[in-house]
Amino acid sequence: MIDPAAPVLAVTGLARERRMAAGEGVEAVGAGGNPHRLRQILEARVPPACRAVISFGIAGGLDPSLKPGDVVVGTGVVSEEGRRAADLDLSATLLNLLSGVGPRVIPADLAGVDTAVLAVDGKTDLRTTTGAAAVDMESHVAASFAGRHGLPFAAVRVICDPADQALPAFAASALTPDGEPDIAAVFFAFARGRARLGDLMRLARDSNAAFAALGRCRARLGPGLGIPVPEC
Repeated sequence: MIDPAAPVLAVTGLARERRMAAGEGVEAVGAGGNPHRLRQILEARVPPACRAVISFGIAGGLDPSLKPGDVVVGTGVVSEEGRRAADLDLSATLLNLLSGVGPRVIPADLAGVDTAVLAVDGKTDLRTTTGAAAVDMESHVAASFAGRHGLPFAAVRVICDPADQALPAFAASALTPDGEPDIAAVFFAFARGRARLGDLMRLARDSNAAFAALGRCRARLGPGLGIPVPEC
């Protein structure tokens, strides 16, 4: 039985996402973009001690029409394990709450992966095989956890890198284990020629647009990240 007094569990990747998600009626967890570690964190939650699970953060674009700052409200998550549907009532509630919060707010499936998809070709292939609009490294883990415990699942993800833009190779290792930017890793990548100034500037611009939109989403959703408290 779901405890209506329990918090909503927000599953994130980056520390900035985690801090943004946390608040009244919300407990936020994250693992620095490491799905294996995230599974361990969630599996240690016995009992789950939450009334719903929401994947919250930024994502890579797969739908070529989506730009940085566009918002995807997840209708389901597609991964190697198959597709897990989001709670459609929750998705509809979130979609209504977020109407007008970004340049575009759409309902669509997300793709969940264990390895970062950096290349444009990889994004194109993933779009073809899954039909998803965006990709991240937490939603599939969060959806699986929610499914095991019979909890409602939802997702709100904001596009950072669009489908036609590759992420620089160093991006896959530019985070500390707790999801903070690894400044030393970025510096060494730049010093060794693995990162170009133009790449860094573009990534910063897209990231700023994504987090600005994510902040607007957070403010609009309010306590419990907009997920209604179930009736007793």
